[in-house]
Amino acid sequence: MSSAIGANIRRLREERGWSQARLAREVCRAARVQGEPVGRQEISRWETAKRTPREWLPFIAATFGVPVEALKTPEKPAEPPLPTLADFLPDDDPLSPLSARTGRRIGIGQVYDLQKRVHGLRLADDVLAGGDLIRPALRELRSAVKLYREGTHTAEVGRQLLRQIGELAQIAGWIASDAGQHDEAERIYRLGLSAARQAGDHTLAGNLAGSLAYQMSNTGREAEGVRLAQAAFNDARAEAPPKARALYLDRVAWAHTKAGGTENGQKAMHALGEASEALSEDSEGTESPAYLYWVDAGELRVMESRVYTELRRPLRAVPLLREVLSEYDATHTREMALYLSWLAVALADANEPEEAAAVAERVISTSADVASERTAERVRVVLTRLKDFADVPEVASLLADNAA
Repeated sequence: MSSAIGANIRRLREERGWSQARLAREVCRAARVQGEPVGRQEISRWETAKRTPREWLPFIAATFGVPVEALKTPEKPAEPPLPTLADFLPDDDPLSPLSARTGRRIGIGQVYDLQKRVHGLRLADDVLAGGDLIRPALRELRSAVKLYREGTHTAEVGRQLLRQIGELAQIAGWIASDAGQHDEAERIYRLGLSAARQAGDHTLAGNLAGSLAYQMSNTGREAEGVRLAQAAFNDARAEAPPKARALYLDRVAWAHTKAGGTENGQKAMHALGEASEALSEDSEGTESPAYLYWVDAGELRVMESRVYTELRRPLRAVPLLREVLSEYDATHTREMALYLSWLAVALADANEPEEAAAVAERVISTSADVASERTAERVRVVLTRLKDFADVPEVASLLADNAA
């Protein structure tokens, strides 16, 4: 404790450009004492943790204009800035092979190794958030692009490498978006689209375009989101397996929902129905890409419940969300917090503010240690929605505890 106090006193003093003697005079002035019972040497002892200024703490805090608790709390080390795609890729066309390749010969074995790492990153995203994963995701993306550009390989191996770069860009873009780096995520998605197209994988290109459309719909670019989500479905559906078509249609539904208006709401419901029909065509004999492992009837129910919530139809949304949450894997903390946030909003719309406040409390506690901008934004949405019920004691207490 004393070392934290000393470090904070020194940091706050140096931020103001004060000498130890100046701080000693200011503390005595704050304490309104005659003479100088605190001098430069005493300040030095505090800063080096040789002594703890117990009775002087309130006056030191007053001098700096900070709470006493701020002096006792160890300062968190400054986090390095999150990396960007530019930190990891060449300035020119990142998918253009070098004219004189100096790298080793790449065979299908290296492609399979990369495939396993990409899938491992997807599984990690199930339980970790974007802020935790963006650095390893971009390092992996750089390595994959470097392998493609600098290595020597057959045309088929090159095509398989491009496919893995596209898959990696999809999950890396999702991670960057979850970390709140939306411009960066768009650059990554577009890199992946280029790789998927060069590989001739239209299903993967549709997944990348749909992911970008989903981000656009959630970041104030609703009209673009609708156009891109629909284009992703139209361009890929001819050869896309049932799970992929269901996913594309899910994103079309969400894009129309976010665009707002009665007509878009009707289109959203129609797309949800088509998504369910598409998924019903899936069977054990149907082959789907590994990255669609998570697309199932439960995920369609999640999207349906979110659409109903956004359309302010709580009588449909609440039962669906309760059903989804009762079956959901609690280790997927981020998704659990997100789904609870939709339930909190739906309960508020159903005029159940006490229960909405209780669920909101779970959202806040569940997401407290999750490095996800998406969950942080959902907390803000929930608290804003509950302000309409500020006269309800449970809501008033929640809002007071979480005042900015």
